[in-house]
Amino acid sequence: MDDGNLLGDLTVTDPKAMRALSHPVRLAILDLLGRDGPASATELAKEIDASPSGISWHLRHLAEFGLVRDSEGGSDRRYRRWEVVARGFRFEVPEDPDDEEGRSAARLLSQHMFLQAGETPVRWAAEVEPGLDPVWRRLAGLSNTRVVLGPDELAFVQREFERILAPFVTRDEADWPADGRRVRLMRYVLPEQDGLPPEAPVE
Repeated sequence: MDDGNLLGDLTVTDPKAMRALSHPVRLAILDLLGRDGPASATELAKEIDASPSGISWHLRHLAEFGLVRDSEGGSDRRYRRWEVVARGFRFEVPEDPDDEEGRSAARLLSQHMFLQAGETPVRWAAEVEPGLDPVWRRLAGLSNTRVVLGPDELAFVQREFERILAPFVTRDEADWPADGRRVRLMRYVLPEQDGLPPEAPVE
């Protein structure tokens, strides 16, 4: 496995694929398939604000870029169940300043993902948190930490986070704990516009 991709994510580099992902319905489809496993367009439509025919269209579009696939490979095209090809996906803004197409597509996808992710804690607080038993409620929470880092240090922090998390993400279902449940760990990395904080005035 790529040392820079310990979680086994699908790496998206094609700008056209990034643009294909830049749609709230498609991101919702990937999220649900990744969470609940294979599903048909009709099943997905019960949780996504779109018609089964619209979901089918989005699924076929995602399949064209290798992001989802037919989970059963049956001959009945009227009833297809789809699955994600990897646990998650990742992408990066191209470093080449001349790759305007890639940079634009990456920015667009990033914006859509931030918008989608921003709704998740609100829904969780309203729909899930009130029904949690105390032990899980105590473990849930939000952290908001500012730290001064150089680019190499930030890359190191991200690698270490994934190194710790990878064994839990990639283990087989047979190794899940008896009292386990799905936990979503949301990680925002937001470099701020300014560099180092201003120096304190000399008295």
